[in-house]
Amino acid sequence: MAKRARAAIGRVWDALLYLVEVSSRQQITRTGLVFSLACTLVGFAAFASANNLLFLVLAAMLGTLLISGFVSRLTLSGLELDLDLPPHIVAGRRLSARATVCNAKRWMTSFSVTMTAVGDGSFPDPLYFPAIAGGGKAEAAVEMLFPHRGSYTGSRFLFSTRFPFGFAERRVPVHLRHEILVYPSIDPQPGFEAHLAAAGEEIEARTRGAGSDFYRIRPYEALESVRHLDWKATAHTGGLQVREFARDQDCAIELCLDLEAGPEGEDWFEKAVSFCAFLSWRLSERGVRLRFRTANFDMEVPRDGAVHRILRYLALVQPSAGKPLPGPVDARSYRIVVSRREDGRETSGTGVPARIVTLE
Repeated sequence: MAKRARAAIGRVWDALLYLVEVSSRQQITRTGLVFSLACTLVGFAAFASANNLLFLVLAAMLGTLLISGFVSRLTLSGLELDLDLPPHIVAGRRLSARATVCNAKRWMTSFSVTMTAVGDGSFPDPLYFPAIAGGGKAEAAVEMLFPHRGSYTGSRFLFSTRFPFGFAERRVPVHLRHEILVYPSIDPQPGFEAHLAAAGEEIEARTRGAGSDFYRIRPYEALESVRHLDWKATAHTGGLQVREFARDQDCAIELCLDLEAGPEGEDWFEKAVSFCAFLSWRLSERGVRLRFRTANFDMEVPRDGAVHRILRYLALVQPSAGKPLPGPVDARSYRIVVSRREDGRETSGTGVPARIVTLE
């Protein structure tokens, strides 16, 4: 009799441990702890008193535990996630997306499903779906934030449920099949605006009065230089008139990123990538002819494509030791070199004006 009692108690504990086990896929709740404690007390009382009614109650309680685990597993099975994201994603900026959860089970509805984000790509609040009909789908708008540049793949989300009785929370990871490419941040950081202003002043200095072919005579504008005033047209019209010339060549900015970050230069390199992304984006917005170069990349905007191609490259670029800094290719361009080599020897003796940006 004692051996049979010990065997029965062992089976009871095995069933309870199945629920109480804390793992990445299942976690017991407070309700589950209370119910487990109740099962334990009823089990001891049944074996101590040998009361058949208590054995029936214990059997019903253990059956409830088993049914709860089985139903929760079925609830999460067959769920698929699809994210509708914008074509261009920038690190550090919140974006609006649409999450669609499809239920591939045609014969069973999934109840009380919660979707949460894990890792770097996240949204502030979990999404809750009360019911997803068999063969149907549920959609929800969501705000997402990716704090770092790069490629996001793999398991980034979790489906969880406490259905039907709330004894345990079962979790299932969701694997995204497509890659999410996140551009570097294009928002200004300390010092970025000053370099942009310096580049703007250089562009203005190079384009002011650069042309030699007559274009038109137009009215004088406030704060404009008087050296281009046309006095004959001014005397004829009675108002100040300016002689305007056609621009021979748009000023080009050549932006070079040094892939040689040096020892312990990982933080500097990330800041340099963000600076190049910021400067490329702002200059392209102004319509400036921009050429971006590294040791293994060369592109001119807008001749070779949109600025998003530069941002895609910067999303994945990594520091590389031993890579030389590319030399200038156009003597008429203004060169901005983002490098830790403060002496700027790579640009000396070329005759091309250059600005060395160290970002220290």
